[in-house]
Amino acid sequence: MRRGVQLQDKKRVYFLAICGTAMASLAAMMKAQGHDVYGSDEDVYPPMSDFLAEQKIPVFSGFQSKNLTPAPDLVVVGNVISRGNVEIEEILNRHIPYISLPDALREFVIRGKRSIVVTGTHGKTTTTAMLAWVFECAGRKPGFMIGGLPTDFGRGFQLGEGEDFIVEGDEYDSAYFDKVAKFLRYIPDIGVINAIEYDHADIYGSLAEIKLAFQRFVNLIPQSGFLVACKEDENAMQVSQWAFCPVATFGSATGADWRAVNISTCARATTFDVMHHDDLWGRATIKLPGLHNIRNALAAMAVADFVGIARDDILRALADFNGVKRRLELVFTINGIDVYDDFGHHPTAVRETLTALRAQYPNRRLWALYEPRSATSRRNVFQRAFVESFDAADIILVAPVHRPDKAPPDQLFSAQKLAEDLSAKGKISKQLSVEEIVTFAKENAGQDDIIVTFSNGPFAGIHAKLLDCLR
Repeated sequence: MRRGVQLQDKKRVYFLAICGTAMASLAAMMKAQGHDVYGSDEDVYPPMSDFLAEQKIPVFSGFQSKNLTPAPDLVVVGNVISRGNVEIEEILNRHIPYISLPDALREFVIRGKRSIVVTGTHGKTTTTAMLAWVFECAGRKPGFMIGGLPTDFGRGFQLGEGEDFIVEGDEYDSAYFDKVAKFLRYIPDIGVINAIEYDHADIYGSLAEIKLAFQRFVNLIPQSGFLVACKEDENAMQVSQWAFCPVATFGSATGADWRAVNISTCARATTFDVMHHDDLWGRATIKLPGLHNIRNALAAMAVADFVGIARDDILRALADFNGVKRRLELVFTINGIDVYDDFGHHPTAVRETLTALRAQYPNRRLWALYEPRSATSRRNVFQRAFVESFDAADIILVAPVHRPDKAPPDQLFSAQKLAEDLSAKGKISKQLSVEEIVTFAKENAGQDDIIVTFSNGPFAGIHAKLLDCLR
């Protein structure tokens, strides 16, 4: 925290860039604690503006120095803010106390509770939501902060009345003045590490740098704590060696402490036997497809079992779990065509999602509509890897790179080259504008087709456009 401030009293807390999902969630939790909460953002629009209005949190539209008069007791600074922003300059000039979101979450919400932190390049959001649901169904009344919108809760946060706080631990940096991974701020008692891969090319120069951040995370867990790590992932296994606490592994690999065998996949459900130290622990059913979701469920089982939740309660909760919005979410079905939305923007995530759908529906034509939008996917670091990511799809339509000006010209991802490389492999693949994608779908999509959109953003409202054209 910059310019120390006493935290125990109720105070006026200002959120700079309040419309981010995590910022708005924390603002709502601190409002529930009794603090006087308000904030500002450059872009104030639904659904976040509606959410903040429902929480009765005032929001200034646009960044202006006058928003900070009178001065708040504390400012929570979002990680989208950088030097040159008129409000951060005002904060610095007037010596107003400020803090990063991860530090604020730790000090105002997590501290004093058992901190369960879920990390990894993939699976964080779903695993965190699974854990929160298992704890909730077991009567633990957990607090949680999730980077997506879990269907069963209807919101991505809960202050909680119990002793546990479950948080999605992102490896992205905390703030412009605190360039370390967010998960290093969450004082973990229990940690989960799913797969570790290279990502966030805008802040990490190599996989080694990312692994170092995870190694530091592992070093934070006390001896009395617990670490759960993915057996199939070499990087997760390497960093878990730094743990001073007990470590449990999960996955389908031989030797995993929590292992899935006898996997059965059908439409809308996946069933498997759970082996714990080679003993049959139970038969699990989840509504989510894919090996990656089996791994997510195994990680949740390991943590829930460690804290003493009964086996039947764990299995029952996971069987009832309905997933997270934008994680292979069925948006609508029209004229026999299923349209899904997925947040995937890393080649591994895209590949696993399409592979899962192909396993569920081996005889249906599978479309993938992909928008290179994230800080990493708009760069060419994964240009070759994405060519393999779409193997399970029949038709791949690639939208233009979103905000190409945000990537160095010599590192810019080529949507056109991706389409050409996929065509060379025998796929139907084109690089098209969003409007052209919608037109192509209107002219070519038919009964029993499955269309999946991949983007970490709104994809120019493509779902409403598809719904309109496919009627």
